[in-house]
Amino acid sequence: MFDLVNRKKRVVQVILGLAVLPFMFWGVESYRSDSGEGYVAIVEGDEISRREYEQALRDHHERLRGMLGANFDSAMLDNFEVRNSVLERLIQQRLLQQEAVKNGFVVLDSQLIKTIQDVQAFQKNNKFSKQQYEELLRNQGLTPEIFESRVRQELLLQQLLDGYSENAITPSTIAERVQYLSEVRREISQSQIAPDQFLSQAVPREEDISAYYEQHKADFDLPERAKVEYLVLSLDAVAKNEFVSDEAVNTYFSEHQSEFGQSEERKASHILISVSADASEEEKQIAWDKAEKILEQVKQDPDQFAEIAREHSDDPGSAVRGGDLGFFGRGVMVKSFENKIFSMQLDEISNIVETDFGLHIIKLTAIKEERHPDLEEVREQIENTLKIGMVESVFGEIAEDFSNVVYEQGESLQAAAEKFELTIEKSDWITRDSIEPEILSNEKMLKAIFSDDVISNGRNTEAIEVDPDTFVSARVIEYRPATAQSLAVVRDEIVDKLKREMAASMAVAEGREKLTRLQAGEVLDDIAWDDTQSISYMQPQGLDHEALRAIFRAEVDELPVYVGVVNPEGGFNLIQISRVIEPVPDEKTTLENFTKQLQQMITQEEMSSYLTAIRQRYEVKIKQNSF
Repeated sequence: MFDLVNRKKRVVQVILGLAVLPFMFWGVESYRSDSGEGYVAIVEGDEISRREYEQALRDHHERLRGMLGANFDSAMLDNFEVRNSVLERLIQQRLLQQEAVKNGFVVLDSQLIKTIQDVQAFQKNNKFSKQQYEELLRNQGLTPEIFESRVRQELLLQQLLDGYSENAITPSTIAERVQYLSEVRREISQSQIAPDQFLSQAVPREEDISAYYEQHKADFDLPERAKVEYLVLSLDAVAKNEFVSDEAVNTYFSEHQSEFGQSEERKASHILISVSADASEEEKQIAWDKAEKILEQVKQDPDQFAEIAREHSDDPGSAVRGGDLGFFGRGVMVKSFENKIFSMQLDEISNIVETDFGLHIIKLTAIKEERHPDLEEVREQIENTLKIGMVESVFGEIAEDFSNVVYEQGESLQAAAEKFELTIEKSDWITRDSIEPEILSNEKMLKAIFSDDVISNGRNTEAIEVDPDTFVSARVIEYRPATAQSLAVVRDEIVDKLKREMAASMAVAEGREKLTRLQAGEVLDDIAWDDTQSISYMQPQGLDHEALRAIFRAEVDELPVYVGVVNPEGGFNLIQISRVIEPVPDEKTTLENFTKQLQQMITQEEMSSYLTAIRQRYEVKIKQNSF
């Protein structure tokens, strides 16, 4: 996939987002130091520390903030899936590092130095500036030693993965066949035989209802349930009660001006005509002729830029989005591409711009001006930062005190609520598998709530850390054990399920009977065909995979041809194929470009298989309830 970001720049920017994203979201470091709490996972004996994991979460947070801008919502990160994906990336990185070392890969000091010196963010007047380098790192809270270690690791991984990304081979015959299948179209009409039209005919027998209940009795059991009240002690909640003076806010604002600025960003779309830097003069001329033809088409109808990009751009990553590259600042794109964009007017369409990736036609679609907010705009953010700074060093003691109070006065949460100025909250019915409310969905928390001591003796749970710097204690206020529901209670539910199964079987049986008659040459007047559609593998028009396979596997020597499939809703789709539309030569992408895209897909599949294989070869232990 085409990527405008220079590879060596990306090595560094993936780590930091340096000089592109203002790093204003400083989370709280773990205050625990004992070995039992200091890690979230162990990869072949190598620990991933909680501090590293939380830093990765913050980096992910800032990357999304930079990409989404005003549409960013921090709540989207506060779920298990996001936290787990961040941890999995760290585990994957560790596995690859160990694999690289095991296979003898090394990064020379000269490679490391050149990579860092080539990063534009570290340059002044197009030359590496040690002062600027150290200043930028200092603003990120990093030392050169830590940063250079991370870059060295990224370069090591790049060497390992380049063997996959640069050596994919696709035979031309396969590429030609896949290209043909991706572009050939078939015109079809459909007639759906839905189960609903047979519901009135579906009448389950009493013996079938009873048999289904006996076979699925456990499915109708109500799980044990509880209603609880609970307290949440978090760093944020404690910090809110602190007082910050206007003088402290003013001082912080004055000393951290660079944190609050927003550099100019621009949003652009492009159409890429791919041609390698070492292509022959003839190949380059062909690419230029094609680019000039497309440029003329774009200038005649600028509003169709997105559609033209989808049809002609050789950048599969942006072509599907109409060429959209999103917002970016200086120092992200290759130089000639960036210079052109930052010299353009809004909605302007460029002439052809040449880079190592090929020829580009660019449209500037939006501009975010450089911005420096005043104090009042960031006052609340500064106050929160200062408040957290005031309590983070003592939060460990507060949490320990909270844990002692809910244990020592275990018959009620009231004492802890009053002492720590917290509000007692109440839940609706929850089970051992509940995901709501999210604060109680932690596996260790649910296990404690449904423990014998808490249920039988009416005691508070211990204070459990459900998230970093967030502790919860709960007590059960109402409990119901698991109960089996009688057939009389669930009879209507079973009848409805059996009726739908019977109706689906009737629909499929009728569909197959009609298909057989159609394939035998009969004309059936009672079939109402939908409007004709032109479909392909690339544009399936909502058809599922099984329907597409049936359509494109059908012999079409004599038309019309009829096929049929069971649809996902349980009914049956009759499909009439009335025409085959062969690809027209000037509608095809060049075989060379298509082969490259196919190679990229194969590379991604190989990489996925490789990562799965090394995950199985190395020992990985994830600490339970660590995130």
